[in-house]
Amino acid sequence: MPVTYDELHQQLWEQAKELKAQLEALQRSVREEGVGYSNHMADVGSEVFEQARDVSLSKTLRHSLEDVEAALHKFDDGTYGICESCGTIIELARLEALPSARYCMQCQSRHEGKR
Repeated sequence: MPVTYDELHQQLWEQAKELKAQLEALQRSVREEGVGYSNHMADVGSEVFEQARDVSLSKTLRHSLEDVEAALHKFDDGTYGICESCGTIIELARLEALPSARYCMQCQSRHEGKR
């Protein structure tokens, strides 16, 4: 049975809630751990690696949250499910797989080819 727009809307709300919780937990973890000082170079290297990983993860979570929030705003203005590039309706199967999709498959392929 195909997914409905109401179900997609609910999924997006749940994704936004989960992403916010993950970001808060990551930020809380970073504050609690802080930057340590060590006399051993291996410990310093491990801390630098972990900090870089946390920064990368935080960036990825923020980007995902922005995509989900943009999709939720599209529900508000009546443009959800419409390709931002060509204006056609995005197939429900694509939205089911990626509720925050901005482009139809054809335009997505074209955008990925430009990178």
